[in-house]
Amino acid sequence: MNETLQGLLCDQLDALRAQHLYKPLLTVDGPSGARVRVDGRDMINLSSNNYLGLANDARLKAAAVRAVEEYGAGAGAVRPIIGNLRLHDELEAALAAFKETPAVLAFQSGFTANAGVIPTLTDAQDVILSDELNHASIIDGSRLSRAPVVRYKHKDMDSLEDALRGAKDARMRLIVTDGVFSMDGDVAPLDRICDLAGRYDAAVMVDDAHGSGVMGRNGRGTAYHFGVKDRVDIQLGTLSKAVGVVGGYIAGSNALKDFLTQRARPFLFSTGAPPAVAGACIEAIRVMQSDQTLTPRLWENARYWQDGLKRLGFDTGATETPITPVMVGDEAKTQELQRGLREEGVLALAVVFPTVARGKARVRTMPTAAHDRQDFDEALAAFGRVGKRLGIL
Repeated sequence: MNETLQGLLCDQLDALRAQHLYKPLLTVDGPSGARVRVDGRDMINLSSNNYLGLANDARLKAAAVRAVEEYGAGAGAVRPIIGNLRLHDELEAALAAFKETPAVLAFQSGFTANAGVIPTLTDAQDVILSDELNHASIIDGSRLSRAPVVRYKHKDMDSLEDALRGAKDARMRLIVTDGVFSMDGDVAPLDRICDLAGRYDAAVMVDDAHGSGVMGRNGRGTAYHFGVKDRVDIQLGTLSKAVGVVGGYIAGSNALKDFLTQRARPFLFSTGAPPAVAGACIEAIRVMQSDQTLTPRLWENARYWQDGLKRLGFDTGATETPITPVMVGDEAKTQELQRGLREEGVLALAVVFPTVARGKARVRTMPTAAHDRQDFDEALAAFGRVGKRLGIL
């Protein structure tokens, strides 16, 4: 390996370790669930985005096997060539029915959906108006566009309105926001955003990765929670969180889907989802529509978990959703909290810069529909012991 490159890499890794920002990969031995096996130990899992517990659901696994038996292991090509399987069409139809939109286009991930859609729809004549705490994929998708990007203050409608006034000469104004913000768990005020969009002739795009399966009727998303589904032009969803598999999608008009199939580069130049993925996702959507207990159980568990943390004296920040940050601030102490919890048999991972701002480090916890009260009670006891030992409580 080139010595200059090797030296640069080693220097930067040493700097990350010195700043308590280095995070080694953790390997899980077995399926994702309320408890997982790590390093030969069964641990309470409070780090998964598997909101509804579907990642290891027997119905999804059976659907994946059936899809493999019928269609094989891979799609064989990008979808615009010969990799568009009937399963892909069925998945998009199921998602469109679930989201109650005319059309859906599936992508390989939520990240690639943002990286594909935003630069495909905007150009130098347009302006992108982006919440300052938007997900990294929105930031990177906006960077790929030639459109200028104006960041408005987090959930601040006066700031957004100022930005819209400043963009009055643009061909198109595209407001992009997370529906549920992934690190803090707070929710974008979509009703007020849509009011401003109507007033200033702007289009609205919502990244609902953490709202899908969580917010609104049967988990249909943040736009449904606020009753503005027909006023949101573009909805991004994920298939890797509440759905429990992998992938992303864009829901919107038929014209939007048609144009993206012609011009969105991640769609044009990535092989279609493997049959097992498409088959499992179709089954997950069926389960989400038919089982009326999953999303309410998730919320009931989230309230129990968050109330327990608050009673202990932990700061759970601004969350309005099951995403539950345990705010610490100091990066080193946050890493110590993660290590102490792991010694106690609780998997709750530290989130530090650059995922969050410096001084805003936290352990991010994720109660799911798969957890039971025993899981939470054991985890709360561990949080209490470690929090006191570290002086956080």
